[in-house]
Amino acid sequence: MHDSLFLRACRREAVPRPPVWLMRQAGRYLPEYQAVRSRVTFLELCKSPALSAEVMLATVDRLGVDAAIIFSDLLPILEPMGLTLEFAEGEGPVIHNPVRTADDLSRFHELEDVSSLNFVYETVRATRAGLAADLPVIGFAGAPFTLLGYAIEGGTSRSWLHTKRLMLTDPGTWHELMGRLARTISRYLLAQFDAGADAVQVFDSWVGCLGPEHYREFVLPHSRAVLEAVANRGPVIHFAAGNPALLPVAAEAGGSVIGVDWRINLDEAWQLVGYDRAVQGNLDPAVLHTTPDVVRERTREVLARAAGRPGHIMNLGHGILPQTPVENVLELIATVKAVG
Repeated sequence: MHDSLFLRACRREAVPRPPVWLMRQAGRYLPEYQAVRSRVTFLELCKSPALSAEVMLATVDRLGVDAAIIFSDLLPILEPMGLTLEFAEGEGPVIHNPVRTADDLSRFHELEDVSSLNFVYETVRATRAGLAADLPVIGFAGAPFTLLGYAIEGGTSRSWLHTKRLMLTDPGTWHELMGRLARTISRYLLAQFDAGADAVQVFDSWVGCLGPEHYREFVLPHSRAVLEAVANRGPVIHFAAGNPALLPVAAEAGGSVIGVDWRINLDEAWQLVGYDRAVQGNLDPAVLHTTPDVVRERTREVLARAAGRPGHIMNLGHGILPQTPVENVLELIATVKAVG
């Protein structure tokens, strides 16, 4: 395991070729996923370690990727913290009792004991048990800002208006909520390492709605607390998506690997975060909705921008989109493997 392509790249060691795995690699575009999903709701699938492992193991077999991220979701951690979560068909996640004011602090609980999320740790164990011994398992969690954004908005948002209003008008309540989340997320990720994860990724999927100064004031201390808490346990991928201007300050928050989305060229991003970090990314997921020729061309462009520098992990700039043709995903992975 120590000598796997993925873990060597995380340590910025020379490898014969970049490792490749894909965010949301076990998803709606795959018949294997659809077959399992037809029997259960999405939340039931996330809470079934056996089914979650089945989905990911089938995906790894189908795609031939170099790492397996556990099948789960960012949001179940919010349920034991006091929120009511539903994945409404066609609507995505809905939180029925969002947190909006200081009066809501009493019902948003820090988890000092994260055993209520044991189904996730069992998913890590089941996935690890079903994989080849040299294939790493990646655990994950949402970052404090992204999880709090969901908790405040009650779901996804275009403007994140409720979130920004609380952040800017009541910073005391904001930092208290972020602190509770940061400490809970840290314990959650450590428990995933304890269960057998070889690395973890922290997804700040929606933080791109902020500018650098607001990030520095309202987000950085809490993301740093999470990333520092788990740094000595294994590689930590920090993925702050949506705004390339955040890359340098997000790198200040930490992470041995910095995830890069498609809105900036990979070589420019690497220069911004520093060559003392590994980077992950950053093919636009929409490329997989084109043709195999375009997939090959655009994948080679990303690899060329990495210029063979040790520490590049090939991935998309975000998760695989629904209805992505499986043959194009296979073409992406084959192209990466051929480049070596």
